[in-house]
Amino acid sequence: MRGTRHRTRSLLTACAVVAGLLVPGALYAAGHVGAADAGAPPAPDPEPSGAECRTAVHGSRVVAYCHNPYPSTDRVQLHTDCARWWDIDADSKPVAVGPGRTVRLDDRCWKEVGSAWVTHSNETRPAS
Repeated sequence: MRGTRHRTRSLLTACAVVAGLLVPGALYAAGHVGAADAGAPPAPDPEPSGAECRTAVHGSRVVAYCHNPYPSTDRVQLHTDCARWWDIDADSKPVAVGPGRTVRLDDRCWKEVGSAWVTHSNETRPAS
């Protein structure tokens, strides 16, 4: 019985010593201790932005609905790649999606649609 207590006490002491040696190193590596600019506030996270778009292909037609839940305006543009080599690919005009707004973008091919996607830009340009 006495040997088991001695081993348990030795094991607990060894664990405490190892933890005491590792904690300062971990805090230093995490930048909590000894950092030169410890008083500086953390960098702000960028404001979330960008409309969420859902694209659907029905035969030779493409429809995309884009909703912008954020306070900044997003410019969206629908790109359609037609499956046939002789069918002309198309890009819609960029459309500004204001905060809390939903826009509908549509396009078509003569035959099948190969692929369709929406691009985003946070730049706002005056209407011309």
